Amino acid sequence: MFMGEYNHTMDAKGRVTIPAKFREELGDKFVVTRGFEGCLTAYPPERWERIENNLKALSLTNSAGRKLTRLFLGNAIECEVDQMGRILITQPLRNAASINKNVVLTGLGDRVEIWDKDAWDKINGNDVFEEMTQDELDKLEELEL
Repeated sequence: MFMGEYNHTMDAKGRVTIPAKFREELGDKFVVTRGFEGCLTAYPPERWERIENNLKALSLTNSAGRKLTRLFLGNAIECEVDQMGRILITQPLRNAASINKNVVLTGLGDRVEIWDKDAWDKINGNDVFEEMTQDELDKLEELEL
């Protein structure tokens, strides 16, 4: 299970170090694609396969399904960890997530999100719950955390 927050610096070539704890779960090859709210998301192969199969099963006549398929499959890259524990994030993905130099990798159970540090600090501020609507808070209550 992925959890925790790690701060790294992306080099000039677009390479970022994947924390050792995440590499253990992700393996030597995994998929990175666009995520929600302006981040990138890394998936281990078995989780990615389930996502891919679910997206393939969506009807072509479903507008939301087409958009989601474009977001995930159309932007996906297979990443291979080099000997120094780094992956190369392509320029289009760096642009999509506005990632410059300082990067935050955060584990979220079955996936890892990759954020530009400034964007992460903004979305992960102390007032996260204050910004949620009552409907969103009600749905959290159903989870019985």
